[in-house]
Amino acid sequence: MDFDSNYEIATTVDYILNRGFTRIALQFPDELLKDSRRVVRALKDELRRRLRSPSETARSDGLGGVRLFVMADTAYGSCCVDEVGASHVTADCVVHYGHACMSPTSTLPALFIFGKASVNIDACAESLASCCSTSVMPILVLFGLEYAHAMQDLKDKLMLRSSHSCDSNSAVHYAYIPCSSMEPSENVDFDRRPTDSHNSATDDVTSNGNSESDHRQMIQATVNYKYRLGGLTWNLANGQKMEDYLLFYIGSDNSAFANVVLTFNSCELVRYDAVGSCLVKESTHHKRILKRRYYLVEKAKDANIVGILVGTLGAAGYLHMIHQIKELIEAAGKKVYTLVMGRPNPAKLANFPECDVFVYVSCAQTALLDSKEFLAPIITPYEAMLAFTGGSQWTGEYVMDFRDLIASSSLKLENTNEGARFSFLQGGYVECINLEENQEQKERSLVLAEATKLALSLDKNCTDSILFKGAATTGAEFLAARTYQGLDMPIENNSPQPFLIGRTGKASGYEREGRKKET
Repeated sequence: MDFDSNYEIATTVDYILNRGFTRIALQFPDELLKDSRRVVRALKDELRRRLRSPSETARSDGLGGVRLFVMADTAYGSCCVDEVGASHVTADCVVHYGHACMSPTSTLPALFIFGKASVNIDACAESLASCCSTSVMPILVLFGLEYAHAMQDLKDKLMLRSSHSCDSNSAVHYAYIPCSSMEPSENVDFDRRPTDSHNSATDDVTSNGNSESDHRQMIQATVNYKYRLGGLTWNLANGQKMEDYLLFYIGSDNSAFANVVLTFNSCELVRYDAVGSCLVKESTHHKRILKRRYYLVEKAKDANIVGILVGTLGAAGYLHMIHQIKELIEAAGKKVYTLVMGRPNPAKLANFPECDVFVYVSCAQTALLDSKEFLAPIITPYEAMLAFTGGSQWTGEYVMDFRDLIASSSLKLENTNEGARFSFLQGGYVECINLEENQEQKERSLVLAEATKLALSLDKNCTDSILFKGAATTGAEFLAARTYQGLDMPIENNSPQPFLIGRTGKASGYEREGRKKET
C-alpha cells in the first residue's frame, strides 16, 4: 500500500493547518518507529508544498513555524496518548500512529492514524456470507481499527453476494468509527450502555470519511441503544440486546479482541483472521481467562494490604477512579497504598511484598496483567469493586473500562467488615479486620518511613507475635514480622571511624610503590 496513504500524510497536514498547531508530537509504537523518519520527511514536504509562497527567503525552511517531534518508548501502554511525553516539548497536539485504545485525553487534542492493514476482501466476504446463511441471528460486524478502511469495500462485496448468501442485507449490521480526532475533556460521556440520545460525546469532532455516510444512515433509523467500545460505536434497535446478535470480529487475537470477548462474554462470537484469511471459532482460551479473573476476585477478598497501581497519567478520569477505588478499599477495612512506577513488571512489584493484591488503573486494553512471575495478583477496578463491596456477586457481566464504572452508579462505600465471611480459598470463615484510623494515624501512615521506624522500635518479644504475610494489616507490621529487616546500625559504638588515605598516582605505578630497575 502507498506509504503516504497508509500514514495519511495529507489528512495529518490538513489537521495541523486547519487547527493552527505549531508544535506537533508524533507518537510511534516500537514496531512503527522505523518509519518515523520517512513520516517526518513526508509531512515536511507536504507542509512546504501547502505553504509555498513567492515571498519566502532563501533561509526559510518553508514550514511556517511548524515543528515536529518524534516520541517513542512511552512510559505506559503505547495504545494510549502519551500526554506526559508531549508536555516535555510543550506540544500543541499529539498525532498517534498505530494501534490505539481511543481512551479520551485530558489535556491535549489528538489525531489518530490507525494505518491500513491488508485484508482479503473476497475471502472475508465469503466467510461473512457463510455466517449469514448458517446463523438465525442478525450479525454485528466489529473490527480492528486498522481495518476500518476496508469496511465499505466489504459492504459492497457482500451486497453483490446477498442474493446468494442472505435473505436480506439488513441482517448484517456494522460498527463504525465516529471520529479520528479527539478533544481533551474531563467530563466525556463514557457510558457504553444503552442511551436515549443519538448524539455521541465525540460527534463534534472530525468524522472518519469511510463511515460518515453510514453514520448518517444509522442516525436516520429509529434506534434507542448506542454502544461504544475500543473506538467503535454501533446502534441497536429498540428492544434488542447484544445477546441477540452474532458477533463477527475482523482482526487479530490481540488486546482489542480480548476486550470484546470479555465485555460481551455471553454473546456468540466468531473471528476472521485477516492475516491467515480464515475463520476462527475457538474461544475456550478466553473462557478460561474469565474463570481465572473470578479466582483472582476471590483471592483479593482475603487481602489485607492493597496497592493501587497507576497505569496511565493521561486518560481522562483516571484520578477520579483512583480516589474512588481508594475510598472503596478503606471502607472495606483494608490498608491501601498508591504506587506510580510506569509499566509494571515482576521486578518492580517485587519491591512491595507487603501488598497482597494490586489494583491496576489503566486503559481497557492494558488492564489485564496476569503472569506467574508476579508474586501477587493484579486485578482491574471492576474486579476490585466486586471484591471489596460487601454482598456483591458476579453476574457474568464484565467491565474492562474504568470509565464505565464512573458513568454508572457510584460505588458503595459502606463499611461492611463486621462479623465474618466465608473464604472459598481457605475453606472456612475468616474474621474481617477493622482498620479504621483516626486523623493522627492517617497522617502518620502517609509516610511509610515513619511507620517503618515505629515498627523497628517494637520490642523483640512483641515482634514474634506479629502475624505473618497475609495477616499483617499495614506495611509496618509486615516489615516488623520479617526475619531480615535490612542493615542494622551499631547501637553500642556510634563514634565515627577515622578516615584512611588511599593510594595516589596512576594505575601503572602508584606513588610510594617500588619501581622496577631498567636493565
